[in-house]
Amino acid sequence: MRARPRTSRPAPSAAREPGGVRAPGRTEPGTRKGVPAVPERCLLRAGLVGGEWRGVWNYQKRPVTRGGAGRPSRKERRAVGGLGLFRAVRWATRRGVWKARVVRERRSGVSGYGVGQRAKVSLLVGEHLLFAMAASGEPGRQWQEVAAVVVVGSCMTDLVSLTSRLPKTGETIHGHKFFIGFGGKGANQCVQAARLGAKTSMVCKVGKDSFGNDYIENLKQNDISTEFTYQTQDAATGTASIIVNNEGQNIIIIVAGANLLLNTEDLREAAKAISRAKVMICQLEITPETSLEALTMAHSNGVKTLFNPAPAIADLDPRFYALSDVFCCNETEAEILTGLAVSSPADAGKAAQVLLERGCQVVIITLGAEGCVMLSQTEPVPKHIPTEKVKAVDTTGAGDSFVGALAFYLAYYPNLSLEEMLKRANFIAAVSVQAAGTQSSYPYKKDLPLDLF
Repeated sequence: MRARPRTSRPAPSAAREPGGVRAPGRTEPGTRKGVPAVPERCLLRAGLVGGEWRGVWNYQKRPVTRGGAGRPSRKERRAVGGLGLFRAVRWATRRGVWKARVVRERRSGVSGYGVGQRAKVSLLVGEHLLFAMAASGEPGRQWQEVAAVVVVGSCMTDLVSLTSRLPKTGETIHGHKFFIGFGGKGANQCVQAARLGAKTSMVCKVGKDSFGNDYIENLKQNDISTEFTYQTQDAATGTASIIVNNEGQNIIIIVAGANLLLNTEDLREAAKAISRAKVMICQLEITPETSLEALTMAHSNGVKTLFNPAPAIADLDPRFYALSDVFCCNETEAEILTGLAVSSPADAGKAAQVLLERGCQVVIITLGAEGCVMLSQTEPVPKHIPTEKVKAVDTTGAGDSFVGALAFYLAYYPNLSLEEMLKRANFIAAVSVQAAGTQSSYPYKKDLPLDLF
C-alpha cells in the first residue's frame, strides 16, 4: 500500500486555550523540545519602563515537499524574526510575565510558498517593556520599539534673526546674525522627549520641498519615527520668522502652510501608533479639528493626553478641556482663554481654577523664569513650582522643552508625583534657554544630571 503524503495542518486556534494564554514551559508550535530559553543576546530589552509590548511576527510555511510542509528555513526565519519569537514567549513566561498571549490565524498562500500564518504576541510585564517589534519581512527592519510618546502637531522651519533690541512698529533695525533652524511646537516637543530617551513618533505634514526634506532628515537624526510624517505638494513647509533680542526675548510670526493640511485620514493611518502610546501630545498649530480628533482617538484608547493650547483661541471648543488629562499653557495663553490678567503665580492660580472648572483633570500654567503653577481635580489648591534663575540667551521654544520633558516623565516615570515631574521639567527647560536656537538648544540625557532619571 502506498503511503499517503503528509499535508500541512491548520495552526491550532488560540481559542483552544482560554484567552490564548499558553502554559509556561510548554513547547510552542514551530519549536523543538529541548530548545534552551532565549539568551540575553536576543532582542529582549528588559528594564525599559513603559508598559505593554505588542508585536506581530509573520512567517510562511514552506511548500509541501518530500511528504511534509516543513518549517521555515534559516534564511526565512532570519528575514522575519525567526522562531526566536516563540522562544521569547517561553523565556518571558518563565520569568514572571503576567501574560504571554499568542494569537494565530491562517493566511492565504504566497507565491512560492504554502499556506502562511501570522502570529500576534502581547507580553505584559508590569511596568516594564521587554521588547517590541513590527511586522516586516525586510531585513534590518524586523524589530521596532513601540513609541511611548506620540506627537500630533506641527513642523516649522525657523528663520531666526538676532538683534540688540526688538523693532518698534514701522522701524527697520540692523541685526547681527541670521540662521535657519528646525522648530514648530509639535516637533519641538517631540525632539525634547526623544533626546531624554523616549521612543517617539511624529504625526505631521510638511511640504514636498527642500525645507520638508530637510525636516524629515532632522527627525530621523533625533531617532524619531517618521512613519507618519507626510509630504504634500499642495502647500509649502510651515515657517516661523523669529526675532530675538540680547535679553533672549522674542517675537514670532508663523505661516502654518502644510501643517494645516494634516487631516482625519492621516490620523486614521496613525491610529495604531496613537492607541499604543503612553502619552499623546497635541497643540493648535495644526487645525483645531485635527487636534480634537487626535485627542478623542487617544482618550478613547486610554492613552494619557497632554494638550498645549498654543497658539491660544479665545473661543476654544469645550471638548478640548474634557479630553485633556493634562492641560498645559503659558501665562499669555491663559489670559486669552480665561480673560483674566496673569502677571504672577497668584494670578495663574486663579486662571487655572477657571480652566479646571471647564473639565480638565490637571492644569499647568507656565510662567517662564517664575516656574509654573499646577492645579488638579484631586489637589484643587494651586501650587507654585519655582525654577532656578539662569541667564537666558534665547527663550524661543522653552515652553516646548518643558512640555516634551513632562511627556517623557509621564510616559516613563508614572510613579513620580506630578510636582516632582514639574520640577524636573522646569530644570530641563531652564537648561534650554541658556543656548541659542530652538531644537539646537535642547539638552540630551547624557548632558543632564543623573538624578533627573
